[in-house]
Amino acid sequence: MNQQPPINNISPFLKVCGLTKYEQIQELINMKVDFLGFIFYEKSPRYVMNHLSLDDISTFDHSGKVGVFVNESIEQIIEIVEKGKLNFIQLHGDESEEFILDIRKKLSPEVKIIKVIRIGNDTIENKNKIEQTFNKQAKGSLQPISYYLFDTDSKAFGGTGQQFDWNLLNEFEIPLPYFLSGGISEENISNIESLHQKPFAIDINSKFEIEPGDKDIIRIKQFKTSI
Repeated sequence: MNQQPPINNISPFLKVCGLTKYEQIQELINMKVDFLGFIFYEKSPRYVMNHLSLDDISTFDHSGKVGVFVNESIEQIIEIVEKGKLNFIQLHGDESEEFILDIRKKLSPEVKIIKVIRIGNDTIENKNKIEQTFNKQAKGSLQPISYYLFDTDSKAFGGTGQQFDWNLLNEFEIPLPYFLSGGISEENISNIESLHQKPFAIDINSKFEIEPGDKDIIRIKQFKTSI
């Protein structure tokens, strides 16, 4: 997989998150979807372990398998990554710099880290959060991170179907390739043209579901051809 950030005239990659059904995952693989997101957060209605085993996940022949974790222990993440043969971990909680440095040392070098920045309704708080994260990146304390992911903040840690104000991203020079998430659908995808720095990948989830974890494959296929 070519994992260079796209320039303005190149389409972003596509990540489908919250997957739970074996046959749908295989369809997405055949469709050449770039990233497959598996949620390992027990409180999520899309908690993958209610539907698939780690052995099941390990059998999917794909180089973009992403494990989504929320304030999980390092030991548990490492075990899931190894047994499920994951390629990326997405840290969606409140993981500290120390945690990220520690898990980077213990993860296989081939497994990349995606750090989520959750965007809420308070503009000043959001700006401070982004500035602090980017400053830490510049100083090297967040060097283990390969990608950012911007998502709408919620008590459920994602999957809300709500979009945050994308204009906020235009106020920063984002130092890493990033995934754009949070209520993305056919209705608002054209708004990425307003972003000065285009996303590396689009992350879709709840807007393309029949019910939590049950994806509308036909709509995803149509959406993929449109971006």
